[in-house]
Amino acid sequence: MGSKNKLKRFKENETFSNVFQPTRDELVNSNFNLKGNWRKDVFNNENALVLELGCGKGEYSVALAQKYPNKNFIGIDIKGARFWRGAKTAIEEKIENVAFLRTQIELIDYAFSENEVDEIWITFPDPQIKYKRTKHRMTNAQFLTRYKKILKPEGVVNLKTDSEFMHGYTLGLLHGAGHEVLYANHNVYKQEGSPEEVTSIQTFYESQYLEQDKPITYIRFKIK
Repeated sequence: MGSKNKLKRFKENETFSNVFQPTRDELVNSNFNLKGNWRKDVFNNENALVLELGCGKGEYSVALAQKYPNKNFIGIDIKGARFWRGAKTAIEEKIENVAFLRTQIELIDYAFSENEVDEIWITFPDPQIKYKRTKHRMTNAQFLTRYKKILKPEGVVNLKTDSEFMHGYTLGLLHGAGHEVLYANHNVYKQEGSPEEVTSIQTFYESQYLEQDKPITYIRFKIK
């Protein structure tokens, strides 16, 4: 994407009522005004709050919002030029139960208060295979601690990935730390009984992976 195009999208994001872009300083050093108030101030309801972390173009967040009109969805990514697409689609199609937050996932517990979130989706994260990059792996112990802080006691996390490495790493970590694995499947499109919301929504990249016959894996778990 050219820098001209990026700038255009950044500018447009600033006009979208469903996009929120706090600075790092606003999150870390002041009490971010939406923290604890997302349902009331953004969605005007008390419905369940679901996050998609590393939402990319926002396709999954938008599709979930369409599928579950009685839940609120927030796609989160640091790359605003990417989720511009999802935000624009939501506005054009008047999908009012989805919003987008531009921030780093490391700051998630500054953006949401304790027990504010019902569910988290992590879709196709970078597996960060090199050992030195484990600190950026979105299901490592540090990230799970952050997620636990903002999730309700019964809250769940969903990991959907094309990376068998990421699937295996996460399962090992969850079992090793005594977290509760509710469901695990290393090839959701080939095995019967896969949850419908996992197979009925596909991102652009996911359909490409499927054309290459790459297995798509899925884990649903609770953080203890």
